[in-house]
Amino acid sequence: MIEVNKKGEVWIFAEQHHGKLEEPALELLSKGRQLADTLKVPLAAMLLGDKVSELCTKLGQYGADTVYLAEHPLLADYQASSYAKVIDELIHKHKPQIVLYGATPCGRDLAPRVASCIKAGLTADCTDLQIGDHTIQKTGQTYENLLLQIRPAFGGNIIATIINYDRWPQMATVREGVMPMPTPDVKRKVTVVKESVKLSASDLAIEILAEHIQKKKVNLKASRVIVTGGAGVGSKENFRLIWDLANCLGGAPGGTRAAVDLGFIDRDHQVGQTGTTVRPSLYIAVGVSGAIQHQAGMAESQKIIAINNDPEAPIFNVAHYKIVGDLNQVVPMMIKAIKEKA
Repeated sequence: MIEVNKKGEVWIFAEQHHGKLEEPALELLSKGRQLADTLKVPLAAMLLGDKVSELCTKLGQYGADTVYLAEHPLLADYQASSYAKVIDELIHKHKPQIVLYGATPCGRDLAPRVASCIKAGLTADCTDLQIGDHTIQKTGQTYENLLLQIRPAFGGNIIATIINYDRWPQMATVREGVMPMPTPDVKRKVTVVKESVKLSASDLAIEILAEHIQKKKVNLKASRVIVTGGAGVGSKENFRLIWDLANCLGGAPGGTRAAVDLGFIDRDHQVGQTGTTVRPSLYIAVGVSGAIQHQAGMAESQKIIAINNDPEAPIFNVAHYKIVGDLNQVVPMMIKAIKEKA
């Protein structure tokens, strides 16, 4: 266990693959910068890999004050065993107070192993992070400037705030897309600390012979316009309305978990707590009831239009524009109007 270090830095894990930084790492720098400024401590990034030093400049431009650079040929490909060993050593050496990881397949694999190594707590899939105080009711003792780790719980039916006041560093994984992408400052400088890495073949759990990545069919996070259909659309055939409206607007079609489970649309298009978190300029929800699990993935959209024949549908609670009506009549009218103005 690492001792509590109130002056420790805020760290983010700068996930990279084949020399390219992953977007969740840059999103973490946005929130990390905010947390570090509140605590009045530096923001640092951990960068592991082989021949990846050129990424340090970008990390600095996106908000990092310091980059702890760990390069080694055996870090070229991600493996939880070797990465966890290096991060364990870095945390013991520098004693940060907060360590954040993206809730990506890599982050979800790595963070629990590190937490186990250093005997620290870990909150998974956070949707927000804040700094605040907490008083223990039994003792009356108040702990200041703790990391408030906020995430949906009990199937998304409540929003829980989790704290860790005695097992440090405070660690969390953060869902992709819930934090805004920071604006880079090309003039910003960063301090690079090159770390000595000692690894051998015995530190690797497996030998990677080849890597094949199946690309997603759609990049919802990059779409400025998303038209999402829910179970209320009725059928896979009727889901053509969603595709047609999205195409008219130059956007991407999305689906709720219910629509995906019913086979209306592919899982790559799923928006929500168990899908992709998005924040487009325009989000149109068609036949979407608006369960809290879905709202968790789209409520930060700049403009939300909801179409539903149920005036009490929860989706209307977050919509900026509400259309109560039959989607089979409303959507064709919208498509026609858009085409006439094109």
